[in-house]
Amino acid sequence: MREYFETNVVCPHCGHHTRIEVDATAGDQDYYEDCQACCNAMHIHVLRNELTDNVEISVDADDEQYF
Repeated sequence: MREYFETNVVCPHCGHHTRIEVDATAGDQDYYEDCQACCNAMHIHVLRNELTDNVEISVDADDEQYF
């Protein structure tokens, strides 16, 4: 399984493509990282599936609300 890798994500605020480093050794993660262009917080969610050997990354805005 890929444990450390880099990937490109799109900022949900300004649309800027940002390169982030992902550490999948800790399993599922939720954290915030600032966009390099607009400095707004991006909510990054990492899902690690050990059975299929996949790591899924989703990015959303800090101000989005779920009902």
